[in-house]
Amino acid sequence: MIRTILIALLFVAVAGTGYWGYTEHQEKNAILLQAENNYQRAFHDLNFHVDSLHDKIGETLAMNSRNQLSPALAQVWRLTSEAHNDVGQLPLALLPFNKTEEFLAKMGEFSYRTAVRDLDKNPLSDKEYKTLKDLYANAKEIQNELRRTESLAQKNNLRWMDVEMALATNKTQEDNTIIDGFKTVDKNVEGYSEVNFGPEVSNMMKMKNRDLSQLKGKKITKEEAKKIAIEFFDLKKNVKITVEKSGKDAKYDAYSLTLYNPDTKGTTYMDITQKGGYPLYVLYDRSVGKPKISLNDAMFQAEDFLKKHMESKMEMVSSDQYDNIAVFTYARLEDDVRIYPEVVTVKVALDNGDIMGYEGTDFLLAHQDRRIPEFKITEKEARTNLNPKFEVKEVSRALIRNDINEEVFCYEFLGVLGNETYQVFINAENGNEEEVKKLKEAEPSYNEI
Repeated sequence: MIRTILIALLFVAVAGTGYWGYTEHQEKNAILLQAENNYQRAFHDLNFHVDSLHDKIGETLAMNSRNQLSPALAQVWRLTSEAHNDVGQLPLALLPFNKTEEFLAKMGEFSYRTAVRDLDKNPLSDKEYKTLKDLYANAKEIQNELRRTESLAQKNNLRWMDVEMALATNKTQEDNTIIDGFKTVDKNVEGYSEVNFGPEVSNMMKMKNRDLSQLKGKKITKEEAKKIAIEFFDLKKNVKITVEKSGKDAKYDAYSLTLYNPDTKGTTYMDITQKGGYPLYVLYDRSVGKPKISLNDAMFQAEDFLKKHMESKMEMVSSDQYDNIAVFTYARLEDDVRIYPEVVTVKVALDNGDIMGYEGTDFLLAHQDRRIPEFKITEKEARTNLNPKFEVKEVSRALIRNDINEEVFCYEFLGVLGNETYQVFINAENGNEEEVKKLKEAEPSYNEI
């Protein structure tokens, strides 16, 4: 009797294990199938957008009027963005494809800059027309290679999951049609260096790939990084500090420090540039209790912190509160002009005023000696370009980067329209409306804190 019961239990256990294994296998297959379908869709979309891109560039070559050319170039910009997005959804992270992505970015930047300018006053130059012709020919080559790759993949029933596995394990098959196809595209694009996108696009790409090479000072050692951290936080000697050098894939050359304070049981993370020893960011990791100090008191804490650690004069341009932490953003102030590219963010705990975080990367990347020019139009003249229903509350002078990443001096108007608060930036040279920002409802104006 007992043996019969044991056999029955064993049978149930084996059956249950088998069913569990079967369902696990089914779920795994379903996930793999979904991933494969997503890759197939992204690859199909990439081919479609490159085909459309080639056709749309061809249409621009036959256009002459601004009414037709500007929307067409805007379409080229949109299609390059779509193609760039499609590439990002494919498992190509381990495959060198940066030349093609950079080429798409330059193509998009060129088309957008040309589309938004007044083509009646400043029509396409001969050089720009030649650029469009070169782009048309280049897009055709990319289109042909992607079509060939897609055709062979379908013919041989190739799977993108195999591509992902081959790239991840670094065991690329000798005959992987998809990988070979994308390598060919990237190699061909490398030969498109003769395309003249103009100095504006070249400068724009440099801005997007900014580094910290302009920083002043010598290259510091790990021990010097430790000393900077100790001075920065005014630490005691019992604090344990570990330092790691940024890896080869890191965006900036920096030291990553972890500081454990046995007195507070708190851990702080900090990145310091290798050149000059400038703090990039600081993060204090601890739970924050219920608020016991006001936003105004937190602001004083943030300003005391900046006065201690920054030589530049900073002015608060926004404030907010997330959970029990106050977040303040400051822009450098020069001759009463807010330099918006040079901003830092400071986070303050509302339970006791601790500095919970600091972000200074944007400031370090953009910081430079600047000459503040005379504004060509007056504040009164700038106001005439505002929406008549916009009620101005504050006016400042500012330097911003517009939508094509050009630095422009502006009048900054803070005001309300209906129940919403906005920042409106009017170009101080020509009166153009450069940018409009809607502020969050919870974000107070500068004088409310």
